[in-house]
Amino acid sequence: QVQLVESGGGLVQAGGSLGLSCAASGSIFSINAMGWYRQAPGKQRELVATITNGRRTNYADSVKGRFTISRDNAKNTVYLQMNSLKPEDTAVYYCNADIVTLLTGRNNYWGQGTQVTVSS
Repeated sequence: QVQLVESGGGLVQAGGSLGLSCAASGSIFSINAMGWYRQAPGKQRELVATITNGRRTNYADSVKGRFTISRDNAKNTVYLQMNSLKPEDTAVYYCNADIVTLLTGRNNYWGQGTQVTVSS
């Protein structure tokens, strides 16, 4: 069974920084793309950033130049460094990963979410 466990959310003032991490565990054969999504109250979940296993990255326009996604393949972990945070970045942030296991094949997994709150 695969689990994604996120950590690092919290409360920060506008202009500040936070780092998120998400570790995948279980009977993992390989991990393809990993990413971060967020959902603000009353809004749909939206893509924040993704990274392939070749470290090719993609960002939402709203976070380009402020957020950086990275991954450590040896640790099955993806990170999101968030700088110059704005109140509109407030949301629950979810980790996502495309994971292959020998038992179940290729599936998409979500973390439980971590709250990020940016005060003005």
